Amino acid sequence: MPEPPHLEFIADLTVTLGEPLVVGPTPRGLHRIIPITGGRVEGPKLKGVILPGGADWQYIDATGTTDVDARYTLRTSDGVLLGITSRGLRAGPPEVLARLARGEAVDPATYYFRTAVRVEAPAGPYEWLARAIFLAQAERLPDTVRIRLWQVC
Repeated sequence: MPEPPHLEFIADLTVTLGEPLVVGPTPRGLHRIIPITGGRVEGPKLKGVILPGGADWQYIDATGTTDVDARYTLRTSDGVLLGITSRGLRAGPPEVLARLARGEAVDPATYYFRTAVRVEAPAGPYEWLARAIFLAQAERLPDTVRIRLWQVC
């Protein structure tokens, strides 16, 4: 039997956000689109900036749980463009989720915000990213999301 997987830290991402666009209620829940306006990436395996133009397509169900589907572009410090797809969820006690919805700073230990991340990368020094699965732990702040990214090895 092979050894169980382990996690290797890749980078911290700080993603800046625009005002939510509320599509409205749907059978899946309240549909919102959160514009991604920029950001930065700093870590031992990846450095760069997040370009404006991406978004997080969210559905919020009756319990307040948010289904996250974020897609955006990262430009590495040496100019290579990477496509990022991050799918996951944010859940927690109703009072904590209400505070997040009001834009308040909330201790990230009081709610669950995790995603699975895939990277689209061209041939070259970053193609290893396209052949790996990544897990992220996120923290929602009033106008940013902080993300810690690990590779599943």
